[in-house]
Amino acid sequence: MTRLVMLFMASLLALPFSAVAADEQATVEALQKQIQELSEEVEELSDRLNVPERHAALDRVEFSGDLRYKAHSLHYDDMTFNPGINVNFTDFFNKVGAGALGAVNVFGMDGSFSPANSQGTALDNMFVNLANDNPALFGQLMQAMGMYQMMGIAPGVGPFPLYLMPQKYDINNDILQTSRLRLNMKAKVWNNVKFSGRLSMFKNWGDSTGVQVFDSWNRFTADYNNGTNTTGDMVRVDRAYFDWSNIADSGVYLSIGRRPSTGGPPVHFREGEMRGGTPTGNVMSMNFDGITVGKAFENIGLEGFTARFCYGQGYESEWGNGEMFNNVTTKDTHFGGFNIDILNDGINFLQFTAFRAMDINDGFKGLIAFPTEFGELFAPTLYNDMQKFPTFNFVTRFQPSTTIGDIDLGGIVFSREEDNGIKWFVSGGMTVLRPNGNAGMFGGMGSDAVFEAELNSTGTEVMMVPKTATNSDDEEGYGVYVGVQVPAPMGKLGLEYNYGSEWWTPFNQAIDDAIGSKLATRGHVGEAYYIFDINPRMSIKLSGIYYDFEYSGSGSPVGKPQEIDAIMDGTAYSMLPVVDTAYDLNATVTVQF
Repeated sequence: MTRLVMLFMASLLALPFSAVAADEQATVEALQKQIQELSEEVEELSDRLNVPERHAALDRVEFSGDLRYKAHSLHYDDMTFNPGINVNFTDFFNKVGAGALGAVNVFGMDGSFSPANSQGTALDNMFVNLANDNPALFGQLMQAMGMYQMMGIAPGVGPFPLYLMPQKYDINNDILQTSRLRLNMKAKVWNNVKFSGRLSMFKNWGDSTGVQVFDSWNRFTADYNNGTNTTGDMVRVDRAYFDWSNIADSGVYLSIGRRPSTGGPPVHFREGEMRGGTPTGNVMSMNFDGITVGKAFENIGLEGFTARFCYGQGYESEWGNGEMFNNVTTKDTHFGGFNIDILNDGINFLQFTAFRAMDINDGFKGLIAFPTEFGELFAPTLYNDMQKFPTFNFVTRFQPSTTIGDIDLGGIVFSREEDNGIKWFVSGGMTVLRPNGNAGMFGGMGSDAVFEAELNSTGTEVMMVPKTATNSDDEEGYGVYVGVQVPAPMGKLGLEYNYGSEWWTPFNQAIDDAIGSKLATRGHVGEAYYIFDINPRMSIKLSGIYYDFEYSGSGSPVGKPQEIDAIMDGTAYSMLPVVDTAYDLNATVTVQF
C-alpha cells in the first residue's frame, strides 16, 4: 500500500494541473492494474505459506475414525433366576448351641418349635421368618439339626436356596439400537518416536446414564471394557500409547500406555476390518495399561517374525480404595507374557500368545445400579424402603473384597487368504485357573463361596458372610474358534463357530456383542454374516448369532460353572440370572472417515 501512495504522489508532482484532469482516467486505470498485480502476488505468497503450515499441523496430529450404527433384535429363551448359597451348617449349629449368635427362645426343651415364644432376638427372627417363608426348607434344617444333636452326624457344607422355586421367563428385546464413534489419532514425534490413540463413544439410543443394572457381569462397566460397553454419550480414551522404535539401532522397540489389545486376530475378520490389536483375540481382547518390548527378526526364514514381551496392570488395589482407613483387602493385579507373530507374509499368518495374570480379585472397581432383587435377598431393612420406589435403583461403587488366585492363558491362531480370495482361520486357546481358596460374595476363582453365620455389629441380625471357597484345585479349560470368509456379490459371506468348555475363562470381555462376548461363552456359538461393500469406506453387515450356553459364568473367573440345565430344574444355584439359549439378529452400517 505504501508503494501505491508514493507512485500516486509522484504522478501528481510530475504533471501540470490541467494534465491531471485530462489524464485522470488513465491514471486510475494504471493504479487499478498495479493493485490487481499486487493482490495476485499476495495471494500466491499466502498459498505458498499455507502449504508448509498445513503440513506442520498435520505432522503434529492426524485424525481418522469410523461411525457405526447397529440395530439388534435380541431374544433370550429360558432365562432362569435361582439364587442360592453354600452354608457351613456344622459351624452354624455349633454357634447356635454355644450362644455365639445370641439367645434363641422359639424352641422348647423337647425340641418343639413355638413361634409365640419369640423375644425378637436375631435367631428368633431368622427361624420364624424361615418357617413362614419356606416351610419345607425349615423342616430340612430342623431335621439336620436334630441328627447332629442326637446322633452326632455333622451336616457339613450344603446348599441353601434363596428362592422357593426357580423363576423362568423368556425375554424379547425386538429392537436395540446403538451408535459407536471412534476417533483415531496419530502423531510423528520424532524420526523413531510416534504417538497413537483412539477415543471412543458407545451408547444405546435413548440412554446416556452410563450405569446399567447389575444383572450379569456383562452389565458391569470396569476399566477393561470402558470403551466397548455402552456407557452413554461420553467420550473415553480407548487407546493412548507411544512407540519408540529401533532404540540405539538395535531393532528393539518400546511401547508404553493404554494398549492396542482389542480386535486382534482373528476377531477382525467378522468386523470387516484390518487387524486392530496385537494379541490373539480368542484369549485376549480387553483394555489395559501396560508396556511392550519387542523386535522384528529378519533373515531367519520366517517372514514377519516378531517377538514381544508384554506387561500390564489390570487392577489398582490401594489408591482410591480407602487405604488411609486400612480397609484394603485386595492386591494389585499384574500380568505378563509373550506374543509372537511366527509367520506373517501377507497370505499366511501364524501367531502364539501366552501370559499369566497374577493376583486376580473377585471383581473390579466400577459403578453398578443396585438391583432390587439383591435388596430382597441380602438387605431386608433396605428392601422395606426399596419397595416404595420400585423403579429406583441407587448407583453404588462396587469394590472387590479379596484376591482369589492366578490364571494362565495361551492361544494360537492360523489364518490364510487363498488365491481365489477365500479367507479362513482356526484358533485354539487354553486357560488354567489357579485358585488360592479365598472367596467373596459371588465366589472364588472357579468356585463358589462357603458362607458362615455371624451376628451384625448391633446383634440384631444374623448375617451370612463368605469365608472360604468350595474348591482350591487347578482347573483347565479350552476354547476353539474357526471361520471362513468367501467373496460374494457386492461383498463377502462369513461363517463362524466357537466352543468354550466348562472352565474356559479367556480375557476377551471387550468384544462388544450385545448378548455378551461370544468368544467367552461356555458352550456353543454359531454366526453367519454378509458384508455388503457399498464403497471402500462404507459397508452394511447383516448378521445372526446363536448362543447355546452349557455352563454359567461365561466371561467371569468368579464362581463355579454350573450346568444350565441343573439351575433350570432347581438342583443348582447361581447368584446371577442365567440363560439357556439366545440369538441376536442385527444389521450394521459402518462409515470410515
